Amino acid sequence: MSHPQGCPGAYSEAAAKKAYPSCHTVPCEYFETAFQAVENWVADRAVLPLENSLGGSIHRNYDLLLRHRLHIVGEVRLAVRHCLLANPGVKIQNLRSAMSHPQALAQCEQTLTKLGIEHREAVDDTAGAAKLIAEQKLQDTGAVASSLAAQLYGLDILAENIQDDTDNVTRFMMLAREPIIPRTDKPFKTSIVFSLEEGPGQLFKALAVFALRKINLTKMESRPHKKKPLRIADDNCSAPLKHFDYLFYVDLEASMADPNAQNALANLKEFATFLRVLGSYPTDVSEA
Repeated sequence: MSHPQGCPGAYSEAAAKKAYPSCHTVPCEYFETAFQAVENWVADRAVLPLENSLGGSIHRNYDLLLRHRLHIVGEVRLAVRHCLLANPGVKIQNLRSAMSHPQALAQCEQTLTKLGIEHREAVDDTAGAAKLIAEQKLQDTGAVASSLAAQLYGLDILAENIQDDTDNVTRFMMLAREPIIPRTDKPFKTSIVFSLEEGPGQLFKALAVFALRKINLTKMESRPHKKKPLRIADDNCSAPLKHFDYLFYVDLEASMADPNAQNALANLKEFATFLRVLGSYPTDVSEA
């Protein structure tokens, strides 16, 4: 059983089905609820968006990775194809407003404007917008959501592929209570997070541990945490709050089964003020 975030018909559900075709999905309304479902043994996996090729990172989920004890055990890339949905009988010219997740609205901004739809209404997820429009029988509001959401909630598809950029891919992560055993016989990715002492050259020094070992980085992002304490999930439930100026999230093209990657992290640990491996998992090499 997997817990994708969002109402039935959300893109997270499609990602879960791509990763685990025979799984039974139980949608969660909020990101944190999906984390809790796996932690509390309600589900075996959580499927959550991590980044989008147009909208960038979903920072909330990066923060939740630190606050919970789950491990990334896989990734899946999903091409996002937004549709404009409305109740039966409603035409595009009847629509004054579009409702969806803020990122979906941003990804379709130019197209919606060209269609003459002036107003935007942000809700928690794309499928939730479709559900709300169907339940309230709105006649002047359309939803930006998937074709699956149209089927589930009995809405008409007024326009397909309305995203402004056709290369619109979201990367989802699969989370589990226990890490998987890393391998070296196929492409693997390892996600880590660390912090450093303040000072010139510290980040250069951190990146050098990978460059010297010819380990490629596919993603790097810093998250400021100055003046914001963060409780890091560990075996000590009463662990004190810790303060970090910046947290650096990095994806490596390497498996933790590779001694080269192990040595790089051992080197980094010598001077990092904090280091955690979020997961080592197979790279999704399939078409999005």
